[in-house]
This record gives sequence, C-alpha cells and structure tokens, in this order.
Amino acid sequence: MHAAFFLLLGASVARFLLRHPGEPRTPWVLALSITLALLYVLGPAVGASRQPGATPHPGTAKPPGRATAQPTRRATAQPTRQPTRRLLWLGLVVATWVVLVVLAPSFAWCAVPLFFTALRTLPPRAAIVLVALLTVFVVIAQLQLATAFDPNLLLAPPAVAALATAVFVHMERQAQAQRALIDDLIRTRRELAATERREGTLAERQRLSMEIHDTLAQNLSSQQMLLQAADRTWDTDPGTARAHVRTATGIAARGLAEARRLVHDLAPAELADGAGLAEALRALDAGPDIEVRFHLEGTPAPLPDRVQSALLRIAQGALANVREHSGARTAALTLSFLGDQVVLDVADDGHGFAKPRTAAATERGHGLPAMRARVRQLGGTLTIESTPGEGTVLSAAIPLEPAP
Repeated sequence: MHAAFFLLLGASVARFLLRHPGEPRTPWVLALSITLALLYVLGPAVGASRQPGATPHPGTAKPPGRATAQPTRRATAQPTRQPTRRLLWLGLVVATWVVLVVLAPSFAWCAVPLFFTALRTLPPRAAIVLVALLTVFVVIAQLQLATAFDPNLLLAPPAVAALATAVFVHMERQAQAQRALIDDLIRTRRELAATERREGTLAERQRLSMEIHDTLAQNLSSQQMLLQAADRTWDTDPGTARAHVRTATGIAARGLAEARRLVHDLAPAELADGAGLAEALRALDAGPDIEVRFHLEGTPAPLPDRVQSALLRIAQGALANVREHSGARTAALTLSFLGDQVVLDVADDGHGFAKPRTAAATERGHGLPAMRARVRQLGGTLTIESTPGEGTVLSAAIPLEPAP
C-alpha cells in the first residue's frame, strides 16, 4: 500500500508536469507533493498506526501494520499524547492532499492508499466517515476534470472506496480471529504444561511415599518389634534378647543401605549388587516369630528392573502386614513364571479376616493402596483372598512382553 501511494503520487506529478508545463501553480503543486510525501514517510515516527484489533492505546508508536504486545511504562504516564499526535498527522496529510486536489484534480486517485491509512489510524466508525468524505471529494474532482458527464466518474470512486473498506474490514476480522486463536493456543499450552508438571509432581510424590513405606518404615517397624522383644526377655533370657538385638542391628544396616539407595536412584538395595529377584525374595524375613518360606515355580526369565523392584516392594509390604496384623506363624512366598506373566503369591496361616463390602474398608492403611498402584502402573492385577481362621493369600500378577 505504501508503494501504491508513492506510485500514484509520482504518476500524478508526472501527468501534471506533462499537461501543464510552466504554469504559475506548478511550484505550489511540486512543493505540496513533496510535503505530502514527507508527511506520509513520517507517519510511523509519530505513531500513525493503532494496534490492530484494539482501540488506540498510548505508547504504540510502531510502523503501520505492526502491533506491540504491551504499552511501555513511559507511555502509560502520557495517556493522551500519542492519539493526539496521530490525529494531527492524519489531519495534515488529508489537508495537504485536499489542497493538492484543488490545484490539480488528477491527484484525486491518491485517495485510495489514504483510505487504508485512515482505516488503519482511526477507530472504525470515524475511519468510515473520513473515507466517505474523501470519496465525495474525489467524485467532485473527477467531475471537474471531465468535459462531459460520465456516470463512471460518479460510481467508480464510491465502488473503489467500498471495496477498499470491505477488504480492510475483512482482513482486520481475520487478523482478530487469528490473534484470538493464537492466544487460546498459548493459554491451552501453558495450562497443559502446568497440568503435566502437577501430575508429574503428584506421581513422584506417590512413588516416593511408596518407596519410604515399603523400605524405611517397614525396617523401623521391624526394629521396634525386635527391640521390644529384647527388652521383655533381657533379664529372663539374655541369649534370646541379644539375638533380637543382633537381628535388629542387621535390619538397621539394611535400612541404612536402603536409605542411601533411595537418595541415589530409588532402586532396591537387595537388587543393587546384581542379585536376582528370587535371591532377594529368599532373603526376606517377617520378624523373629514368623517363619518365611520361598518357592520358585516355572523357568525363570529375565525381568525388567521396574518389575523386579515392584514385586520386591510388594513382598516387603505384604510381609509387613503379615507381621503386624495376621498373627501368623509361617508365611510363604511363591514366585511363578507362567510364560506371559509373572505371579507373586504371599500366603500366611494367620487368623484372616472377613471380606468387606468395599475395597476401601480393607485398605485403611497405606500398604495395600501402594501395592495396587505399583501393579496398576505395570498393567497387572492384585487380588486378596482371606477367610477368618484360614489365613490370607495376596497375589500380584504382572504381564510380560513376549520375547522377540
């Protein structure tokens, strides 16, 4: 549009010089043409463009067609200066062009780029009024040039003005819709990122709580029971009391290793030295009064680290429940490789419990929900079967990916 303005202005000057050489008004026409060109060039410097899709705002001194995201601090202190300069600039441009058209009606067609300048500078209603006035002036100027009445001179300028206005309004609406869509996309992306961070934080907190419950908390519980037992038998049976203390010391050492491993990479200490899951399960115990037996069924297959870690933690949590709630004398751990899945069964001969109506009634503590969460993350299932007086069986089944 800027190029079109200067092209039309140059063509009008050339036409005037070719048809009216040596006339007294020629210096005035040339001076006004140069003035109009300079004023048009100075438009960006005085902020002759309002922010697209918004009302004029102070501090938006940018070249035509460019928008600023936020007003500057300096501009907010002078809320009326910028619109005043913009209106003064547009008034000078229109006044200079009107004088030019009065002296040389051939300059009338320079109004087409001025239509867009007015639409870009003024609010919509004021711009349309100015475009209508400019169009009337163009029609009058063209009729003065004509030697006879021509309907095209009466109809063409309004048609051009209407087309220019319609094109600008359509482009403005499209730009507003695009900006609104971009804003929605940016907002949605930020909300999605915040949601993902929040979900990641919650998942990590849940994972840490399960790790602490299945390691440090269980070890501390075992030490407490052993030390209490040692305290009760210290005077009557010193040998047994010392055995309890030694066992508690061993559990404390394993707990310390677990704590250090938890700090480093949250991997089970029993699996850190290259020991397999079977060896780690065989080394588990449930306290001094409970005999733990381990059975391995099927052909062992390599298991992913996260599966081994999950099954070990489930076994530790299950044995902790056996020790604290079941009153059992023996517990059996069975690791079964069934080809497409691996199953861990933890059975005890305790007093059992009646199956409640809801799972929430059974899972009042943190242990069982943590087990279910671990199994669910691996796509497996956790089942619990219990009958009063006949013990409890906990079974965790995790699917395995087929070998390539």
